[in-house]
Amino acid sequence: MNLRVCLLKENDCYKAGRKLMPKGVMVHSTGANNPWVSRYVPGDDILGYNQGNSHWNQPGISKCVHAFVGKFADGSVGAVQTLPWTMRGWHCASGSKGSGNNTHISFEICEDNLTDRSYFQKAYAQAVELTAYLCKEYGLDPLEDGVVICHQEGYQRGIASNHADVLHWFPKFGKTMDDFRTDVSRKMEEGEEVTQEQFDKMMEDYLARQAKKAATMPELLEEARAMGLTDGSRPRSFVTREECAVMARAAAKV
Repeated sequence: MNLRVCLLKENDCYKAGRKLMPKGVMVHSTGANNPWVSRYVPGDDILGYNQGNSHWNQPGISKCVHAFVGKFADGSVGAVQTLPWTMRGWHCASGSKGSGNNTHISFEICEDNLTDRSYFQKAYAQAVELTAYLCKEYGLDPLEDGVVICHQEGYQRGIASNHADVLHWFPKFGKTMDDFRTDVSRKMEEGEEVTQEQFDKMMEDYLARQAKKAATMPELLEEARAMGLTDGSRPRSFVTREECAVMARAAAKV
């Protein structure tokens, strides 16, 4: 997941600072043909900059979500967190049975003109990853009734105002909210992806820990040292190619 943080601390919602105990995630889309996250945040070199002072990080904005999914400055698609996850957002108003603001973490997917399949797929994938992350973080089951919903589903449940998102967009590319919930559940079951850099660092740390441990069979270590198989500094590390060659030669002479 491509996630950055740009908290909207000047927004009235942030300043209100009400707490939230997350019971679900509500998915929104912006309803405007502008896929760039910098439309909604002041931005930086990575996110891009809002040039028209139309972002939401200012007083007098009577709405705020926890994150936006959309395009960064380089055209890649990612997510930017705009409220602490446990702060009550202003994202769905109220319905006949209350407000999802009191129960659900929210994020907006930045819409384009709703015809670009490539952008939709990238934004959808980021939305799935973000929702899976949040469900893991707060022990939520995306397949449980009412946990992961969109704004329109919130309206149908009586906890949100009557907005169409995201049911006016997802079906254009063959996706439903049931598909979304299933994809979130599958993503939660996947293992964490490890980069080569992360793997190398883990191995470096592991070998350093092993090198500090005493040999479990010191008599054999001394015998190996006498045979020239080790200098005694690597009692519990991986065998190098050179050490293997020495051992093979020694074994051949026995």
